[in-house]
Amino acid sequence: MIVKSPLLFTLLLGFVCIQCKDTNTILERVLSNTDPAIQTIVQQLEKHEVQILLTEVIKLDEAPLDFKSTSFQLNNDLYFYPASTVKLPIAALALQKLRELNSSGIPIDAETQFEIRDREGAPIQLDDASHSEGKLTIAHLIKKIFLVSDNDAYNYLFDFLGRDYINASLQKMGLQHTQIFHKFLADADNEKTWEYTFFSNSGETLYHQQSLSSQWKANNSNLKGVRKGKGFNSKGTLVESPMNFSEKNRIAILDLEGILRRLIFPESYPPSNRFSLETADYDFLRFWMSRTTLESSSPNYNDADHWDSYGKFFIYGDKEGEMTDEIRIYNKVGYAYGTLTDVAYIHDKANDISFFLTATILVNENEIFNDDTYEFDSLGIPFLATLGRLVLEDLRMQKISVLKAPRRLGVD
Repeated sequence: MIVKSPLLFTLLLGFVCIQCKDTNTILERVLSNTDPAIQTIVQQLEKHEVQILLTEVIKLDEAPLDFKSTSFQLNNDLYFYPASTVKLPIAALALQKLRELNSSGIPIDAETQFEIRDREGAPIQLDDASHSEGKLTIAHLIKKIFLVSDNDAYNYLFDFLGRDYINASLQKMGLQHTQIFHKFLADADNEKTWEYTFFSNSGETLYHQQSLSSQWKANNSNLKGVRKGKGFNSKGTLVESPMNFSEKNRIAILDLEGILRRLIFPESYPPSNRFSLETADYDFLRFWMSRTTLESSSPNYNDADHWDSYGKFFIYGDKEGEMTDEIRIYNKVGYAYGTLTDVAYIHDKANDISFFLTATILVNENEIFNDDTYEFDSLGIPFLATLGRLVLEDLRMQKISVLKAPRRLGVD
């Protein structure tokens, strides 16, 4: 066989190396596994735009935590659509802004009821029927984001923060490959926000936030891969040209893991690179990002449309009814425009194994975007679920090998 394309030759060589060489890293071993869910993707890497980052959490007696990372095709300059994973930093920033307002003397918190109106005073959202008391609160919106990735909840928090605050805060923390520009709402005004009024239990106005105007502009045009596919659907019409993502949200895989690590292990970052949160805020975020839809009564999603792994792609994404408390997954998934992404901190309690796993994959066989024809269930989720299982199995085997290894007394 004569390979004329340098890119194709590189991909083929990479695949051969994965198959044949001494696989020294976990990801090399996992991606050389013969499971069809893995090999179907590995054999067409260029098409699927796979990126993976694995970070093991190393615990040694009383020593500070250490982190060991390995990656596959990681590229900060290669664009992928992050979809609902952008809701993770938005949830954290909403609690941060509340802390800042509170410290300036404004007596509101995550449980304070509020309402949203447009700039002319027309109601956008005044209550929340999914709340046990019908209240619209920041805390309840965050729960909905983690349980079912509720788009309205994200939109309400997005405008509470404003685009300038969001991006300035993330850049201040050193997240240079993250830009969040838009709501998940057709024809939305992303530059001017709605207005917010917070009330006491007696109905007294505690805080009113007028509409905020944004100066922050999207600048993804210099990235690779911002134009994707061979066509897209626009209001029912097929446009036969690549879809332009240059003004869409962006989070590189490295930043995505970094956001989650800042929430799970904030002490592993210098104070200037952390979210400005209190212990109770971290505890709240960790609790709800690790819940399944079956573990909440308010909001209540115990119905046929939701199942335990509804928002968990790694390990359990292709299964239902098999999750247990032995493995806790602290995560946020995203899926849209044929792209599935999951960022997760996974803790195997029984084996005392902890690791971060972040991955993205594109599954759009017809190369047409916005037509709701994607291979999420047949290709994407099976790949991510199998990836998670194989990584966990490998880490378990490593731990068994260490425990079984003979110990020598004395000084080496």
